[in-house]
Amino acid sequence: MPKKEYVNIRIPKSIYKKIEEEVKESQGEFKSVEDYVEFVLNEVLKEEPEETAYTPEEEEEIKRRLRSLGYL
Repeated sequence: MPKKEYVNIRIPKSIYKKIEEEVKESQGEFKSVEDYVEFVLNEVLKEEPEETAYTPEEEEEIKRRLRSLGYL
């Protein structure tokens, strides 16, 4: 497996301190602030993208159905 390459990212010290506390409270799940941040970023990046908004045609169909049900 190829060696990972890294870059430096700046974050506010207050956030770093909060992450340090999370690492301490993780009971060994995370070895460092860097491990924690990498985990969180990977989790965010693998989340499903939000559904796109309805097309104008879909919106009209939804409105038509809501009207027929008496909601509009």
